Amino acid sequence: MKKIILLAALTVFGVATNAQTAKKVVKKEAAKVETPKVDGAGMVFENETIDYGTLPHNAEGTREFVLTNNGNKPLTIESTQGSCGCTVPTKPEKPIQPGEKGVIKVHYATDRVGAFTKTVTVKSNAVGQETKVLTIKGTILPDAPAEATPTKS
Repeated sequence: MKKIILLAALTVFGVATNAQTAKKVVKKEAAKVETPKVDGAGMVFENETIDYGTLPHNAEGTREFVLTNNGNKPLTIESTQGSCGCTVPTKPEKPIQPGEKGVIKVHYATDRVGAFTKTVTVKSNAVGQETKVLTIKGTILPDAPAEATPTKS
């Protein structure tokens, strides 16, 4: 009787261990996400919105949109245009080869206080998305008021 109970306990324990191992394998496989391939030039951004968060007045205002050419032909960024003069994008000068990454830099003028949401329009030779609109947003805080200095009487 003791042998049967011990054997049953070992079998159940072994199954639980295998089930835990199988779950770990599934998680690792689910983490792999492949970028769909495009026939021609392709353009996939890591993020299409950059949230600056809350920044102090006159803080560093440059951020980067990172993209990958998921096509089989070179990707050319023809132009980048900010929605106003306070948003200045810079495009890659050279074509981005298939499988390579590129960067579109964006500078927002952080001398403007308050909440903002601006766009950057990207024109390229990407198949099916010749025009792409990216977004930046955040809030710029006003300068802290200077402390009053006591006056002498």
